[in-house]
Amino acid sequence: MSKFGDLIDAKIPILLNFYSEWDESATEMHATLRDVAAVMGDHGKVIKIDVEKNPKLAEALRVKGLPTMMIYKGGEMVWRQSGDQDANTIISLMKDFV
Repeated sequence: MSKFGDLIDAKIPILLNFYSEWDESATEMHATLRDVAAVMGDHGKVIKIDVEKNPKLAEALRVKGLPTMMIYKGGEMVWRQSGDQDANTIISLMKDFV
C-alpha cells in the first residue's frame, strides 16, 4: 500500500474511480472520466482502479457499490460518492480542490 500512499499524496486533486468490468454502469463512466481528465489536464489526475484486480485496496477503503469515486489531495480523502456522476459535477468538485 506504500505505492497507494505515494499516489494520493499529490498536491493536485486525484480522482480514484473504483469499477469492475462486469458492472455496466461503472464501465459507462469511462467516457465521462476521459472528459474529466482532458479538462483538468495538469491540474488533476484521474485513476481507474479495477476492484477485481485490487481487492485488498477496495476492501481497505470500504468500497461496496460501483462505481465509487474518491478525491484525494495531500494524502487525505476530501470527497467520496458512489453511483454515476456527470462530468461537470466531477470537474467542479476537482476544481474546488486545485
